[in-house]
Amino acid sequence: MDAFRIVGGHPLRGTVRISGSKNAALPILFSSLLGGSFSLSNVPCLRDVKTTLLLLEQLGLKISVRPEPLAESKGFDHNEPIWSDLLEISEGTTSPFEAPYDLVRTMRASVLCLGPLLARRKRARVSLPGGCLIGARPIDMHLKAFERMGARITIHHGYIDAETDGLEGSEISLPYPTVTGTENIMMAAVLARGTTTITNAAEEPEIVDLANFLVARGARITGAGTSTIRIVGVERLDPVHYSVMFDRIEAGTFLVAAALLGEEVTIREVESSPLSSILDVLKAMGAEAEIHTGAITLGAIRRPRGLSLRTLPYPGFPTDMQAQILPLMAIAEGPSSVVETVFENRFTHVMEMNRMGANIEIHGSQAMVRGGSRLEGAAVMASDLRASAGLVLAGLIAEGETEVRRVYHIDRGYEAIEKKLEALGARIKRIQEDSP
Repeated sequence: MDAFRIVGGHPLRGTVRISGSKNAALPILFSSLLGGSFSLSNVPCLRDVKTTLLLLEQLGLKISVRPEPLAESKGFDHNEPIWSDLLEISEGTTSPFEAPYDLVRTMRASVLCLGPLLARRKRARVSLPGGCLIGARPIDMHLKAFERMGARITIHHGYIDAETDGLEGSEISLPYPTVTGTENIMMAAVLARGTTTITNAAEEPEIVDLANFLVARGARITGAGTSTIRIVGVERLDPVHYSVMFDRIEAGTFLVAAALLGEEVTIREVESSPLSSILDVLKAMGAEAEIHTGAITLGAIRRPRGLSLRTLPYPGFPTDMQAQILPLMAIAEGPSSVVETVFENRFTHVMEMNRMGANIEIHGSQAMVRGGSRLEGAAVMASDLRASAGLVLAGLIAEGETEVRRVYHIDRGYEAIEKKLEALGARIKRIQEDSP
C-alpha cells in the first residue's frame, strides 16, 4: 500500500497548473447515460474517474481515451495518465441497467447513474453506494424526487431497483441543498416530459458546469447556480465537445500550501470567483493574494491569525477544505474554531494532527484549535480524501519526517499531488508503507 514520505520545512516557489474538477467531471460523465455522443477535455486522471469509466462501460457505453481505448489500458497507475486530454463517449449496442456493487461500493458519486438510467432506459438497478467514511449522506432525497416524477422504487438486498413508464416533470422541493441530489434530479429531468422545477437546489459551481454542458448538448435548463433550477424536457441530446472546469478544492489546497510555506506560489488555469470563500478566509488570516487573469499568486503568511468559521454549502466555506485549513490554524497566533455543518464524522484527521503536535479539541460538530503549535513529523493514517490532503499539508510544515499512510484516498481526488508539490520545492516521495 502506498504512502507519502515528507520532510517538512522546505519553502515552496513556482507555478502549478490546477487540474480539471473531479466533482464536475463525474456528473458530466454519468450524464452520458442520457444518450448520444460527445467528447471531453480537461478530465483529471483520478481513481474515481477511471472507476466511473469502467462502470459506464459495464452499462453499455463505448469509451475511447487517448492514447488508447479504455479496455486496452494496462491498469491504473497514479504516475501514468490513462489519457492525454480527451475522452470520447458514445452509446453502445446494448443497454444494461445494473450498476454492480463491486464498482459502486468504492465511490458514493456512482449513485448519479440512477437519474440518467431512469430517464433514458426507464429502469435502473444500482447498488447502494460506498465511499469515504464522512457521514451517512442519505440518498432519500434523490429517491423521493424520482417517485414524484413517476418512478417506482424498492430497496432490497443492498440494491435500489427503480422503473418508470416515462418520467414526468414535477415540482421538487429539497429539504437540504444536496449537490448530488440536485445533479441527479437535473439529469433525470432533461429527458422527462414537461417541466421540472427544483427549489432549495444546491448552488455549487460544479452544478453550473454540468448545466452548461447539458445546455451545450441541447438541454433546456435555467437557474443553475441559484436556489431554483428549471428544466424543460427535450427528446434527445446533441453531440458536443466540452472542457471540464478547474478543481476549486485542489486550487484551495495549493493556496493553503502557499499560505503555509510559499515564497511565491502561482496557481494557474483557475478563476477567482469560485474560490472567494477560501480566499476570504486566507486573507482574514493574513494572506495577500494577487488575482490575475486565469491565475492567483500567494505567499506564506508570516504571522497567521486565528479565526472562527463554519463550513456551509456554496457560496460558504466548503466542507471539502476543512481538513486543509486546520494545519494553518494550528500554527496561527491565537485560537481558532471550525463548526462542521455539512457532514458528521468529518474530524477523523484531528487525532492524527494532534499526534503531530497540534492542539485541537472536538466538541460535537466543532473543532477548537488552540493555536501556536509547533508540528513535528510522525506516522499518520489518512481516513478519507480531504483528510489525506490535510495531513500532507501538516507534514509540509512539520519538523522532521512525516509518513502519511493510506494515500489511495488522496489518489481518488488529487492528480499526482506529490509530483506537483515536489515541483514547487517540497520534499515528498511516494513509497510503499513497509519501505525502510
